[in-house]
Amino acid sequence: MRADLRACIPRAERRVSGAGAPHSIDLRLQSLDQLFDPFPLPTRDLARGAEDYIVGWALELPADARLELRIYLSEAASGGDLNLPGLRASVAGYFNYRARRTGADMRELLAIARRSLAIGFCVLALCIGARQLLRDMLPEVAITGFLAEGLVIVGWVANWRPIDILLYE
Repeated sequence: MRADLRACIPRAERRVSGAGAPHSIDLRLQSLDQLFDPFPLPTRDLARGAEDYIVGWALELPADARLELRIYLSEAASGGDLNLPGLRASVAGYFNYRARRTGADMRELLAIARRSLAIGFCVLALCIGARQLLRDMLPEVAITGFLAEGLVIVGWVANWRPIDILLYE
């Protein structure tokens, strides 16, 4: 049974080095199985706890900081045959993949927002046009004003989500 990664790290460490030197994030593990999901290298994903721990420490550093991940294994785990270049490539590859995936997701979301905004503006224009027709064709009574204002509100509500995406996502 896999133990929670945080329980296996006796103390959280982050070393801040001199100017220009990388910031170190230290992981103390009983075995490499705590770092990866159970799939063969080099396509393995990091275990969720390991990713959360590394990203959590990295988010506390400046955005332009250079990072260095140091992995310390227990005596029993470090005695085996370790593939250090493969380990380095796996961790770097995982975070590079996540960065590419996040960028692609953001581009897709912005494309959806632009399309939705174009549709929303068309709906708004139709609602404003329908409002004007309604006011011109029907006598000025309370229900006409209610319907006319409701059409404008519907037009603006159609733009709510695209504007929300563009402003806050």
